[in-house]
Amino acid sequence: MLDKTMTFSLNGDKDQQMKQVLTAVYDALREKGYNPINQIVGYILSEDPTYITTHNNARSLIRKVDRDELLRAMVRSYLNE
Repeated sequence: MLDKTMTFSLNGDKDQQMKQVLTAVYDALREKGYNPINQIVGYILSEDPTYITTHNNARSLIRKVDRDELLRAMVRSYLNE
């Protein structure tokens, strides 16, 4: 057993944290009357934080999520991987 390479992954934890952040940001945008999907997509494409409201600390939350990791998680989710 000691001669085999073991892999370790925290993707599940990171994915769960990203989901919590996106949910909080989505809710904050919706509460302020924005179209949350359009605003989040605008942020992901441009990395311009002004797409995200400061309401409920949403802008600070979204900046803690790495966009590349977020895109990977979204593609994995879309492709059911």
